[in-house]
Formats: sequence, structure tokens, C-alpha cells
Amino acid sequence: MKRVLVFLVLALTAKTPAILAENWSGWRGPRGDGTSLETEVPLRWDGEAGRNVAWKAEVPGRGHASPIIWDERIFLVTCVEDTKERVLLCLDCDTGRTIWRQTVVSAPLETLHRLNSRASSTPATDGKSVFVVFLEVDGKTVPAPNVGTPRPITPGVMVVASYDFDGNEQWKVKPGEFISAHGFSSNPVLYGDLVIVNGDHDGDGYIVALDRANGEVRWKTSRPNNTRSYVTPIIRTMGGRTQMVLGGSLSVFSYDPTTGRAHWNMRGPTEQFVASVVSDDKMLYLTAGYPEKHILAIRPDGLGDVTDTHVEWRTKRGAAYVPSPIIEGPYLLVVSDAGIGSCFEAASGMRLWMQRIGGGHSASMVSADGKVYVLSDEGAMTVIRPGPKFDVVAMNKLGERCSASPAISGGRIYIRGEKHLYAIGAR
Repeated sequence: MKRVLVFLVLALTAKTPAILAENWSGWRGPRGDGTSLETEVPLRWDGEAGRNVAWKAEVPGRGHASPIIWDERIFLVTCVEDTKERVLLCLDCDTGRTIWRQTVVSAPLETLHRLNSRASSTPATDGKSVFVVFLEVDGKTVPAPNVGTPRPITPGVMVVASYDFDGNEQWKVKPGEFISAHGFSSNPVLYGDLVIVNGDHDGDGYIVALDRANGEVRWKTSRPNNTRSYVTPIIRTMGGRTQMVLGGSLSVFSYDPTTGRAHWNMRGPTEQFVASVVSDDKMLYLTAGYPEKHILAIRPDGLGDVTDTHVEWRTKRGAAYVPSPIIEGPYLLVVSDAGIGSCFEAASGMRLWMQRIGGGHSASMVSADGKVYVLSDEGAMTVIRPGPKFDVVAMNKLGERCSASPAISGGRIYIRGEKHLYAIGAR
């Protein structure tokens, strides 16, 4: 009997990593901040040689959106430019095989920045439905607002759609207009029974909450300053209330995600934003942007205009415009677009180190088991152990350029390259 009990205990222990596997359900994972609770995550691989690569699957078209994972399924969006289709793909986690493919939008190709794509909005899922966002244009052009060099661009409307796990469309709505010389990207965020989408653009900006069941507008809040930004909000309980926080359009705002009403706001610190805010549940940390660059910490307990009262610390050196920062333990890590990495003591803002990691950087960092994964545009992944000293654990090459942020689930890292999706880890 004792031998049987020991065997059962060992069997259950052996399955612990699978039990602790997390679904990567949206932009920057289940908490929206790039962190994973998994511990059995690969450290070393070689994409060209196939070392520690479970599989790689060719992805039709082009896109910068990250993959999302729920149980055995991967969801990914892409734009097939030859046919002008914006597509949602469902793939099998074990093999990379395409299970189904659905065209969400079929329309002329919008104008965009050379570093953007026409499928840059990472989907979100609640395990039952998948929510996707695209821009739809009719091909007409207008003079670009808010640019230094005059040029024609294509205005359009935001399209938000819901699909079930078998690929059937559940609803599709167009909650607002959108115009930007840089193109489109807006990652949906799920909260309660809402799908929340940011519509900052160079027209009448807004943030809108849709009913998850039918797509009806539950609330829509105007955004100030009519200036394009591409920030995905995070939602946290801080300062005794639930707060949805995002930078963008010459400001930082905290809203009640249930109603869309503002808690507090900060003017600036710059004009345009891309990187998401992160939090350690004590303060909020922001890196931005254009034209000025800032890294700063904000206390979350304010009301109204907190510009002059709630900035805990600030620096301008090493700030990022596109890559989002990450909190790992007591540390805040930032990598600039040019590949300059910095590690701060988050509470005080003391910079512990600043090092050139190399290459251009568009992807946002992810972390697991106390280590931070930093992916360059060339497909080089630097694995860093945060701390007082610059500590590189591993360097890995994918062999393909990358603009999408990685995803972690089930003991694997999923990386989208220009042409393929890679599953890094055991077969």
C-alpha cells in the first residue's frame, strides 16, 4: 500500500507544471503586463537549427499582432494583402496545424507607417469567444492631419468582431471612426462582461466599451486632444478602487472601467504614446514617447488633475516609445527602441544599470520564473535576470525578423516572425 501511495504522489507531482500552465488570453498575457506565472519556460533555442523548437508554421500574409493561447488553441490575426483580407486564424498548439480560418474584413488596404502592419491588434479571448479588431477603409484619401510632411491617407472605421471557438461569427460592429497617418492598432481588453477598445486618433478620439454578448455600446467616453496614440489600457484595483489606466493623446488618464468616468488625469508628459503602463500594485510606471521621452512613476490615489502632485519620480534617459516596460519583483525594466536596456529600483527610480542590448526593438518584454525575455527586431532574444548587475542568462536567435511580442503558455514561448509562428520548447 505504501508503494502505491508513493507512486500516486510522484505522479501528481510530475503533472504540476501542466496544472500551473496559464492561458495567454490577450495583449501581454492574462494580466496585461507581460508576466507569466509559469516556471518551466525555455531558456535556450536556435530557430535556424531547430534546436528546442517544437514546430514552426508558415503564417499567410503579414501582421504584427501577438498570438494568444487558450488550452490547445492558438488564435492569430493577419492581413493577406494580395486578396485584401483581414483574417483570424485558429491553430493547434501541439502541431501548428491550421484548424480554421475566417475572413473578418475584406476592404482596400489602408495607408500606414512603415513599421506598422494591417493586422497589429492582438485578439482577446475569454475561453468561449475570440474578439478581434481591424480598420476598414473604402479607399478614399484625405490630407493627413498632425504630420510634418503633407501626404494623403485613408480614413476609416474601427471594426470589432466576436467569433466562437469553431470559427462562427457571433457579432460584428463599427463603434467609431479612425484616422491616423501611422495606420491602426487597438488591442481589445476584457473586463467583466465588457470588451473595451481604445480609439485614440487624429480625429474625435474615444474609448468604448461593448457588451461582450452582442457588441452593443455600453459606454463611450471622449478622449481629449484628438492626437493619435496606440496604448492598451491596464485594469488594476489600486487606491481603493478599480482603475483602468492608459497614456495617450497628450495625457495619462485613470477611468472606472464599468462606467468610463474619469478618476484622475495627468497632462502630458508627451504627445504620442504606444507603450502600455505597468504596475506593482503600489505605483504605475510609464514610458513614452514622442516627441519627448519620459520614464516616470505615478501614485494612483489622486482625484482630478494630478500633474503637479502625484509623480513620484521621473527620468528621460533610456525611455521607450513602442516597447512596453515590465515589472519583475522589485525591478522595473525598460528597453528603448534603439536597444538600450535599463533596470530600475521601481520604488525609488534609482537606475541600477544601463546597457546596450543591441538591435532595434518593437516587441514588448515578457517574464517568467524571475527572468525577463527581450526580443529584438532581428529575432534575437536576450534573457536577463533582473538585479543590481546586468546578468544575461542566455542569447537566442530565431533566424527571422520579428515585430510581435511573444506569448508564454504551457511551458512554451510562442514567437511570431515575419513569415512563421514558432513554438519554442519541448515537442
